[in-house]
This record gives sequence, structure tokens and C-alpha cells, in this order.
Amino acid sequence: MFEKFGEFDSAEEINRAAEAQKREGDTEAVLVIAEENGIDREDAEDFLDGIVPELASPLMAAMGKLRVEEADLEPEGIMKDWLSYIQIQCTEDEGMAKAVRRKGKSLKKCIGALLKWSFENAREINKEVAGYAGIPKNVRVTLGIPDMGTAKRIIMEYYGS
Repeated sequence: MFEKFGEFDSAEEINRAAEAQKREGDTEAVLVIAEENGIDREDAEDFLDGIVPELASPLMAAMGKLRVEEADLEPEGIMKDWLSYIQIQCTEDEGMAKAVRRKGKSLKKCIGALLKWSFENAREINKEVAGYAGIPKNVRVTLGIPDMGTAKRIIMEYYGS
């Protein structure tokens, strides 16, 4: 994911690296920094053209990291909802955006924390309900997906914002 420039810990680190490359005249390196960090090429070009003073804000850096991690993870179903919860929390709280960007924190590990909670809190489903799903009465069915509030709490605890 972060092959050439490595994983940055913050928007400030991204901006320092991009500024150094820009001063050296290495526009291609700035574009690679942007691509590796999920920042739109147009935003990188605006930075290179001097239209904006920095490559990424804390929110852009967090959303870019999540975009890169999402492409690697390819989440489905409830995992997509969990990713949306993280994205929403980033837009609502700059501290959360900064926490998501931190080196060592990852979408996969956060999903792992949510999945761990899910397995630890799985409860048996009513046999009648399971029957409506076509599951025989002699089969034990459990489910443990956190509600939105619990999922948001787990996400906040994981990222530690």
C-alpha cells in the first residue's frame, strides 16, 4: 500500500514530504505521494500549481488512507457499513481524522476489533426466526453484529482518538 514513501503518521508528515519534493522540482514524486495516500490527483495538481498551500488536510489524509485500505480490503456487507461509520466520525471530529491517519492504525485491525466483539457477543437466534430463513429447527444459529452505537464505540476505542 505505501510502497515508495512508506506510511505517514499525519497530514503534516504528508505535507512536509510533498513540500520537499516540490522544492526539488520532483512533481512526479508529489503525485506518487498523493496516489499512495489516496489523495486525488487534481488536489495534488492544485498543490503543485500553488492554488492550495498544502497537499492534504487532516480530513483529506484520513479519508485518503481509508480509501487506500478499502481498495486493499474490499469490504462487503456489514464491513462497508463499519467503514462508513469510520468515515462519518472523521468528518465530525478532526481528532478522529488524525487518529485514523496515525501510523500502525489500520482499517483491517479496526474491522478485526469489531469482528472480535461480534464473535464474543453472538447470541442464539430464535428457532422460529431461523426457520423463516429455511434453517432446520435442529440447527443452532448465532448472530453477534454490534448495533451502530456499539460499533462507533469500538471504532473510537480502537483508533483512540
